[in-house]
Amino acid sequence: MARGEHSPACARRWREQAEQRQWTMWQTVQAIHGCCGVSLLKAHRLGRGWSARQAIQELEDLCARQGLGEPRASIDLINAWENNRARPRPQTIDQLARLYRANAVRLGLAGDYCEDGDDGKVVVVPAAQGFPAPAGMLPEGAIPEPPATVYTPPPLRRPQQAYALMPDPTAVVLDDDTERRALFHAALMGNGMSMSGRMMAEVERTRQDLDRTLAASTVTEDQLDRLDEQVVHYRRQYISSAPLPMLYRLMLEISEVRRLTAVRQPAAAQRRLLNATTMLALLSADALMKLGDTRQAAAWYGTARTASDDMGDVRLRALVRAQQAMLPYYYGDLTETVRLAREARMLAGTAPSSPAALGAAAEARALARMGEHKAARIALAEAEQIFSRMPREGADHLAFRFSERRMRFYRTCTLIELGEADQVDDDWTSNPGPYTIDPALIMLDQATRLAREGEIEEACRLAEQALLNVPPEHRTSIVVVRARALLAAVPPARRRIPAVRHLDSMLSEAIPQLALGRP
Repeated sequence: MARGEHSPACARRWREQAEQRQWTMWQTVQAIHGCCGVSLLKAHRLGRGWSARQAIQELEDLCARQGLGEPRASIDLINAWENNRARPRPQTIDQLARLYRANAVRLGLAGDYCEDGDDGKVVVVPAAQGFPAPAGMLPEGAIPEPPATVYTPPPLRRPQQAYALMPDPTAVVLDDDTERRALFHAALMGNGMSMSGRMMAEVERTRQDLDRTLAASTVTEDQLDRLDEQVVHYRRQYISSAPLPMLYRLMLEISEVRRLTAVRQPAAAQRRLLNATTMLALLSADALMKLGDTRQAAAWYGTARTASDDMGDVRLRALVRAQQAMLPYYYGDLTETVRLAREARMLAGTAPSSPAALGAAAEARALARMGEHKAARIALAEAEQIFSRMPREGADHLAFRFSERRMRFYRTCTLIELGEADQVDDDWTSNPGPYTIDPALIMLDQATRLAREGEIEEACRLAEQALLNVPPEHRTSIVVVRARALLAAVPPARRRIPAVRHLDSMLSEAIPQLALGRP
């Protein structure tokens, strides 16, 4: 609820009164807008009694029914649109108009310059009147008396004309960016996608260029809105996409972001650009971690930290640390995982949030693997407690959102390391959801545990099954390295067992070019 707005109870009383008086939805919307101090767009949602999450679900259902494509909306974007911090794209405005059965003027997203008036009845309550009177205190058949005019949104702001006179600050990098974008496009369009030294060099140059431009930014609201929507789109797609093509797509998007940040922006625009930069850098780092290029993954996490620290949002800074904690977890340094996880929790504070829950869960998983079982159980209990206080996020899966599915994953992995595998359910293999490699990582943790207990043959068979369950494009270093670590722990006297030799042969043929980086 923004400053100056009435509580949702006020809108609820207006809905009840509107039902009794048989007002139209437009009359109800204007009453809520005039009394409660909310935008017309938000008044449309409150007039229907929807939460922001319900509005997203209704919009998705509408677009699916009418074949409008996937809407680019999220709770954060809806809040920004309703509080005039951002403006939807034209396609999204059309979808919102269909959802609320109104036009852009009535949504408060366009100005009305018509000279003729509206002859229909309206209900507009000036904010000065305060809360609406209860229905029982109004005379029968009466409605609040409207003012003489209907609210008209101000004209849309246009970019300052001075911007057209400014030289293009990105002209010096145009040729370089064009060549780089052509390379990534060619890689995405090719039949056989592979990692090469040239492509990885371009990934690194993209990060270096982005680091340089973070210090040095003129951009329109439409560009920022498109960028916000694209970031949400990439976070949604990342969950189920193979890391290599996703990395190349991210490089193309980051190239666009760098153009926008080539000139320092006003504070509000700069914050939105930094938020997008942080998210895109985090996605790139995570993709590189899956691919096994630990050096570049660490460098991209560094870029994400630079952007988030510059933005100053403590939760975003905490999110970067919590995500970065998994790089040393998968590639060898559990002490560093614990340090980063605790740093994330310290930054996140006491309020329940995804960074706080992920930090506690990552700490528990690392401590359990280190053999510190009592501390691991405490950290896991704290993660569960934080998660139980978080608002439910619905069924929309987004990268870096600590959902019920993520909590179950970390709980399962921690319990396996604690030797409590009997409490692990089998739902991961039958219903993996959009998280393609999670079941394989759980099976590999179970196999590693079996190997420690001396059940070498069963461990190797389970590891082999885990690898076969992963589609080839997802069978990257993050999976292969775990299986190789299992083999390395097999005592020399038992390495001639057929199951061990078969797994070793399978790993020898497993995409060696994906294990690029080493700590």
